[in-house]
Amino acid sequence: MVVKNVNFLTDLNKQIVHDDFTDNKSNQYQKNEGFIMTNQFQHIQVKPINGRIGAVIEGVQLSSELPQETVQEINQALLQYKTIFFRGQTHLDDDSQEAFAGRLGALLSHPTVPVKQGSKHILELDSSHGARADSWHTDISFLDAYPKASILRSVVAPEVGGDTVWANTTSAYAALPEPLKALADTLRAVHSNDFDYAAISKNVNKEALAKYRSFFNSTEYETEHPLVRVHPETGEKTLLLGHFFKQFVGFNSTDSRKLFDLFQSYVVKQENIVRWRWSAGDVAIWDNRATQHRAINDYGDQHRVVRRVTLEGDIPVGVDGRASETLRKEQKVDISDYRLTTEGQYEKVS
Repeated sequence: MVVKNVNFLTDLNKQIVHDDFTDNKSNQYQKNEGFIMTNQFQHIQVKPINGRIGAVIEGVQLSSELPQETVQEINQALLQYKTIFFRGQTHLDDDSQEAFAGRLGALLSHPTVPVKQGSKHILELDSSHGARADSWHTDISFLDAYPKASILRSVVAPEVGGDTVWANTTSAYAALPEPLKALADTLRAVHSNDFDYAAISKNVNKEALAKYRSFFNSTEYETEHPLVRVHPETGEKTLLLGHFFKQFVGFNSTDSRKLFDLFQSYVVKQENIVRWRWSAGDVAIWDNRATQHRAINDYGDQHRVVRRVTLEGDIPVGVDGRASETLRKEQKVDISDYRLTTEGQYEKVS
């Protein structure tokens, strides 16, 4: 099995050979052997932020009317840099954000949280309603086919604080010592949306938490994923962890937590992280199959509002060719007729 090592600072023009798979399942990835990391973009300006993750994209006004060549280069930059940023997209509203996102893939509404009133797929996170996603996670990883990407738009940004950080889970896997890689390749983990919110959010509003949890657990999911998934577009190996992780298959909860902490420590190393200081109108897009992220909860009572659209993903496949599988899906409340109002209340619309 051979993977050509890539130095993102010097080898960006060189082709990556992805032939690091086992058994006949590898055939489904052969189309990706021509995936090329490149710094040659003709329709967008790409300015890398760090050596391993993050780039600012300039010369683009995001809309559903972008030429296909520009959309393709945006996707190429996303695959290469994992998280990309667009400043000053103040012309976007909810409808145009959704319309642009539709150029990158099929839109996916959150399965357990009502969308913003007046939108089709927007998830709003408003700090005045207690919404602060301040622990490391991959979006909605309790689904088998969790989102491939997310598009986040800043609506109200605090004057100080409220940054978001992203971590590259592909470079995290690459940095593992060979014995840990060998172990990781064999592990499978259960992810669930039934977990202790108070334990991961230190400054939580108890009333807001109870209200949010009643909807977030409206359908309870448990899904078994490979710890190491093979990226369907690049063929890279990437670690799948985050706060929806519950337990490793075959391990008790104590040992699972120790293993989680070990692998997660490689994800959140400073070398793998990019941090973004928001201004209203900024847009971030991240490859949800190759990153984790968290909001920094350091802005006190200042107002912070962001709105997110996610794109449908595929079911992960591990290095052994085994796919993820849903273990449990138990619906308690049908949220399809509920919407999030401007007052932060979930109301039934029909």
